[in-house]
This record gives sequence, structure tokens and C-alpha cells, in this order.
Amino acid sequence: MDDLVAPWRLADARGPDALARARRRIAAIDADVRAWVTPVPPTDATTGPLAGVPVGIKDIVDVAGVPSRCGSPTRDDAAPATEDAAIVRMLRDVGAVVVGKTVTTEFACFDPGPTRNPHDPARTPGGSSSGSAAAVAAGMVPLAVGTQTAGSVVRPASFCGVAGLAVARGTLPTDGVNPLAPSLDTLGLFAATVEDVALARAALAGRAPAPALEAAPRLLAWDGTDVADVSPAMRRAHAEAVERARHHGAEVASWDIDLGVAVADHRTVMAAEAAGVVPAVPGLGARLTAMLEEGRAVPEDVLAGARERSAATRATVLARLDDADAVVVPGALGVAPLATEGTGDPVLSRPWHLLGLPSLAVPGARDEDGLPLGLALIGHPDREDALLAVGRWLEDLLRDVGGDVSRDR
Repeated sequence: MDDLVAPWRLADARGPDALARARRRIAAIDADVRAWVTPVPPTDATTGPLAGVPVGIKDIVDVAGVPSRCGSPTRDDAAPATEDAAIVRMLRDVGAVVVGKTVTTEFACFDPGPTRNPHDPARTPGGSSSGSAAAVAAGMVPLAVGTQTAGSVVRPASFCGVAGLAVARGTLPTDGVNPLAPSLDTLGLFAATVEDVALARAALAGRAPAPALEAAPRLLAWDGTDVADVSPAMRRAHAEAVERARHHGAEVASWDIDLGVAVADHRTVMAAEAAGVVPAVPGLGARLTAMLEEGRAVPEDVLAGARERSAATRATVLARLDDADAVVVPGALGVAPLATEGTGDPVLSRPWHLLGLPSLAVPGARDEDGLPLGLALIGHPDREDALLAVGRWLEDLLRDVGGDVSRDR
């Protein structure tokens, strides 16, 4: 439904009229997309690099005066938050205007919320930052906040055809964010393009946006087929993106470190930590309940082993990234599945997220039916600007080929 897909650029979203435009769009189409939980009362206009920019906040992130219901009926009677989360304060400090809370899957896990994919409302927008990704894709806001514990920024960005940055662990404060797995939880940003994500990230960091690349990048390529059943459409999109990068001067080498154990270790750590922080109360969804049961059954020595291996793998991977600007990977297994099938599998994000690396979903590739096939880049945690610069470069390449990147599923 093309009328639901209208991403809104940051350059067009500053000033006093932007909030009214956002609210008009929400009123016009949110009955179809269902990205929003509750509006937030407007604050006084401010100045800054994001002055007047409307932003959506995932409903596990506290906004003063509004409950954080975390997508769960068990929190229907949650009291309003007494203060903004740190990330909300940072956004307000640079001039952004909070429009409302966006839908999350239950406690940012796998039980779906009501949000639909603007490209095809029969399909999932992904999880768990479903409302934030869909709100940006549908042009209801130009910027939204999400979180990622497994693949909850990269996957919905990929399914909804927008850019999404999951920052390196610890580089944005998570104070005021309801936890799922504390050692894994990190924040993310959604915008129409990588350039807009870079602008917003720079504003939050108080720095100039990442400059454009001066030369073609050094890349590594991982297609994920050693750990998952990646769809033919995504395999083709990834291969053609790599080939196009080479054609435009990039050095591209194959990824050569086994990530299979890291996939399993991420699942272990996530389940065990979630079991320690998510209240096991009646009324939780089936998928979340199953994960909490799995987590409670993890022995301490198994959890310790997973953490030790992840530290060793991280050191190996960081050393490999010393010789590259980014790793080109599939953002998801394929196009967004039907909503009846769940929110999609985060398996391709699990190893990178376990290691605390920044991940950037890059829009542009599509399948033969025009559905988004998001690719992603993984970067070094100390070189976020380089990752964003590579993302802008790759996005330009993908935009050139449009819907011809992939021709089958």
C-alpha cells in the first residue's frame, strides 16, 4: 500500500509546523499502521540541531508523565513515569519534540504487538521496535527511538525499508529504559536514510555529522548462510551489493571467523538475564513465557561459559575489524514474514550484538514485489563515524539499482 509508505526527511522536519504535520499524518493513517500507543503532551519549542523535529519513543523508554506499558497487558495499570529517560532528555536538549510512545512487542521480546508493516499491512514490521520503525516508514515522524537486545533495530528497519542504527553497547545511556537483558540492551535510532540517522546521532553526541568517505571502503562480507537459512532473495541482494561495492572500488574480503557458537551464546545470555529482570506474572505472552522458562533453566556455569567465550570472540573480531571499515551482512533472513508468523528471526544479528558492536541497517534493496530487503553493516565500536560513512556510501549504491537488486525469493 504505497499510500502508507512516505518516509519523511529530517531536512523537511524542522520548525514550528513539523509537529502539526506529524499529528495530521498520524490521524490520517495510524488506524491502518497502528504504530502508536499514546500521545505525549507537547513541550515548549526549543532550539538546537534537531529543533522542532518530531520523534517517537519506544514504549519501554520512560517519558515523564506517561506510563511505560512495555507492550504488556500486565502493565495496563502502570503509573506514569516520574522523569524522562536519559535518551529522551538528550533529544529534548537538542530541540526534538516528543510526539508519543510507539508500540513495542511485549517487554521488547517476541510476542507481537498490533503494528503492521506500511509496505504490506499483512506483514510484520519486525520486533521489538515495531512501532518506531513503522512510524518512520509511514512518514508519521522523521525520527524514532528503539532498543536492541538481539535484532530489534536492524530487523524492523530492514523489514520496513528504513535506516536503523543500533549503537555500540554503552555509547548511549540506558537510564530509564526498562531492561530485558541488561548486558545486551542498547539504544537505536530510526530515520528515512543513513544520512538522517547520522545527523541525529551527531546531534546527540554534540559533534559534526560523519563526513563522506574520501575513498572506497575496505569491507568484509558475511552472508549468514553458515548459521541460518537465508532466503534466496536476500542471498542475491547481498551478493549483488557486494559485487556493486567491488565495482565501485571497495576492497572486499570474505568473513573468516566462525560465529555459530556466538549465536548460541547470545541466546543463552539473553534468556538467562531476562529471567532475572522480567517479572514472571500471569498473563505474559507465550513466546516471552517460553524464553523466561528457558532462562531459568540455564546453569550458572553454562552462563559463565557463554560470557567467557563472548569476550574471547569479541577480541578476535575486533582484531579482524582493524583491517576493515565494516562487515556487509543481511539485515534479516528475507522480506518481512506475514504477521501471523511472528516478528521474524533475529538469528543474523545475535552474534554481532553479543559482541557489543554497532549495527546499521541500510535501506534500498527490494525483492521482485517491491518489498524491502534491508542489508546491514557491522562496525568497530570505536569507529561509529566510519560505519555511518560507509552506510551512506552503500545506500547510494543500493538506491542506484532500486527494485532490481533481487529478482526472486
